[in-house]
Amino acid sequence: MIQPIFVVEDDKKMARVVKAYLEGAGYRVLHFERGKDAVESALKEIPLLAILDLMLPDMSGEEVFQELKEIGDFPIIMLTAKSSEEERVAGFALGADDYVVKPFSPRELVYRVKALLKRAQKKDLGDTEPMSFNNGLLIIDGQSYQVKKKGKLVNLTPTEFKILFILASTPNKVFTRDELVEKALGYQFEGYERSIDAHIKNIRQKIEDDPKNPEFILTIYGVGYRFIAKKDG
Repeated sequence: MIQPIFVVEDDKKMARVVKAYLEGAGYRVLHFERGKDAVESALKEIPLLAILDLMLPDMSGEEVFQELKEIGDFPIIMLTAKSSEEERVAGFALGADDYVVKPFSPRELVYRVKALLKRAQKKDLGDTEPMSFNNGLLIIDGQSYQVKKKGKLVNLTPTEFKILFILASTPNKVFTRDELVEKALGYQFEGYERSIDAHIKNIRQKIEDDPKNPEFILTIYGVGYRFIAKKDG
């Protein structure tokens, strides 16, 4: 049986609409009104992807997010009624793969689900050779979707990996935020380019010894980002 998509949302009407659109796109969908129920179900069956409302009656969306991430490595899209850029960035800071503000288009949500699952399949980089930088200090392997820093595995989300891979594939090239959104995520929506900053911040926290003085990803102010490490070989 195909893995389900979890919809964790206490608004029954909205959940019904989302469920109908996802099922119309061929997905199996399980709906939960409470975060605790979603966590308990995930322990029995790992979902393909989770769509998680931040405002739930029994637990905070952040708590549910952390518990789900401890159970399995699957993409999570956050839903929220809060539309400020700070709230969006906070969602990505937790490690969310995508973030949707209510009210939203169900068709757009399905599009995002498809794009995110495509990235999470980890197949499009399978024919690439592992890249090594700074005398083996950082290794990025597109075949296994693994990153190693000083020989230790670095836990990146599929979105974070794709952004890092795009940057590292062309060292010293300056990528604008728009370019990174288009190349790494495969779609573009208004305001989304600013979320790249949150993803870069997460990546730096994981691969840099000192995120404030990066040796891998440099900020080009007013433009975007550049990967500055020296490729081995």
